[in-house]
Amino acid sequence: MVRWVKTLTAAAAVVGLGLAVRPAAADDADKSMSDDVKFIHKAASGGMHEVKLGELARERAADPEVKRFGTRMVTDHTKANKELMDVAEKMGVKVPDHMAPDEQGEFDKFQTMKGREFDRAYIKHMVEDHKKDVAEFKKVSQSAKDARLKAFATKTLPTLQEHLTMAEQIASKIK
Repeated sequence: MVRWVKTLTAAAAVVGLGLAVRPAAADDADKSMSDDVKFIHKAASGGMHEVKLGELARERAADPEVKRFGTRMVTDHTKANKELMDVAEKMGVKVPDHMAPDEQGEFDKFQTMKGREFDRAYIKHMVEDHKKDVAEFKKVSQSAKDARLKAFATKTLPTLQEHLTMAEQIASKIK
């Protein structure tokens, strides 16, 4: 009987130790996964933002280059958004169907502009926005825990870098 109690006590201690260690490891996995999920939500909102602003640029811009850039944003970000949705679905992550409040606010601001005022503000915003996007996608392409998300970020990064270069070139011409 004593031997059985000692064995049971030892087993309980091992199980208890295992449980004490497991939550910390689970927390690390949950944190990294939540970083992946946060990125998905942010990228989905940002992608919607780029498409909506691109559509607005096609309608409201005065400069033909800004209009073409807007068209390119719609095309490229629509494609990237679909790819992100596929990755998110495979990961079991629900993607928001609307922009984050700050991006919606920016979009609303652009809806009040047109012509040269729109061109300057839009391109300035695209430069700033794509600098942030490039940095974020670089980080995720190296640190995402989900291999599919890492591959998506790695594949999308050159396009974002190209968008940044294009926006900077246009910005230098329309000052």
